[in-house]
Amino acid sequence: TGTLKSMTRDEAKEKVKELGGKTTDSVSKNVDYVVVGENPGSKYQKALQLGVKTINEEEFLKLIGEAK
Repeated sequence: TGTLKSMTRDEAKEKVKELGGKTTDSVSKNVDYVVVGENPGSKYQKALQLGVKTINEEEFLKLIGEAK
């Protein structure tokens, strides 16, 4: 949720899929991570309410092996 500096939302989704992960446009208890960029929307609040782990862009890049 929000805007990433290093890539578009579609590029981020593609990276996750390339690594065998799944993406979704909605937040539920079945979600492992919510990536939080700049100006996050309501999905961030929903993730917090559900206890879903949130990670920032830097953590996401490390997770997918693209950290600089």
